[in-house]
Amino acid sequence: MAPKAKKEAPAPPKAEAKAKALKAKKAKIRMSPIFRRPKTLRLRRQPKYPRKSAPRRNKLDHYAIIKFPLTTESAMKKIEDNNTLVFIVDAVKKLYDIDVAKVNTLIRPDEEKKAYVQLTPDYDALDVANKIGII
Repeated sequence: MAPKAKKEAPAPPKAEAKAKALKAKKAKIRMSPIFRRPKTLRLRRQPKYPRKSAPRRNKLDHYAIIKFPLTTESAMKKIEDNNTLVFIVDAVKKLYDIDVAKVNTLIRPDEEKKAYVQLTPDYDALDVANKIGII
């Protein structure tokens, strides 16, 4: 049998503490006179229950945007002469499936928005007006 190796006795606790005190960390050199707090960990919120029961419904769809076509004398003249339909408010392309060259809008005195919708040359405003039911 091989002789047992002697275990080294651990240093007494006072000596250990003294060694740690002597081996203290150097102070970090500060380059700025302003102290800024360190950036800490910011966790995402994890709510216990949803604050809204259902997602909000979009109230501004195509049907809400275009309210009605105007059928005044001046609107009829625009249809015949300028290939332009006159609506109270806009989203025409999706609603009536027509190509639009240009849209001019204005706010009327009764606080409604009027849209002058000029169609591309391949669409005739009279035909579209008949299809919609203005004329």
